[in-house]
Amino acid sequence: MRKLVVLTGAGVSAESGIQTFRDSNGLWENHNIMEVASPEGWRKNQELVLNFYNQRRKQLGECQPNDAHKILSRLERHFDVHIITQNIDDLHERAGSTQVLHLHGELLKSQSTVDPSLVYYLDHWEIKIGDRCEKGSQLRPFIVWFGEDVPMMESAIEIAGAADIFLVLGTSMQVYPAASLIHYVPKGAKKYLIDPHIPDFKLQKDVTVIQETATVGMKKLEEILLNS
Repeated sequence: MRKLVVLTGAGVSAESGIQTFRDSNGLWENHNIMEVASPEGWRKNQELVLNFYNQRRKQLGECQPNDAHKILSRLERHFDVHIITQNIDDLHERAGSTQVLHLHGELLKSQSTVDPSLVYYLDHWEIKIGDRCEKGSQLRPFIVWFGEDVPMMESAIEIAGAADIFLVLGTSMQVYPAASLIHYVPKGAKKYLIDPHIPDFKLQKDVTVIQETATVGMKKLEEILLNS
């Protein structure tokens, strides 16, 4: 079974109603991104950061997987599908995808502020001031913020390096180190890019571009893959 590796970004979740920040001048739900997605923002105002992500969880609860998510899940019948996502929502999993690696963390988990290895599934939709890990420290969102290391990057590189088919879906290819994954894909692999906005930089010559939204583009690619 051929290995299909998919790098997904905000454009996939956007069609389910989850707002992105890169299309709105660095604002995320009317917040300066550094106030709510950086260690400095956390040190400055923990309550603001916690409330921000509590609202994101509430929003996520009102969203459903879209056709792009569902097609990726359906393709598991024909391919060994591995999804590497920059998104922090659980829409891939809710659509039925079984091999999902989250590069930038997961909204529905919390993390110790003194021991990053202590990660907990949230059994409710909120993290509050005073919620502590087993070592007594305040819990924070399990999110990789700007300026922090991306601990899952090595695993992602290994997955990309074994791809027979590599797809970039709904991402601007401007967020590093995630955008570098395409350079680890074997030379003989087929490469596709689906996004309504083609990146300004020069793409590799062997990348097939489908200039569509995630849902429309995935319908086209599904047909291509199943007939190739």
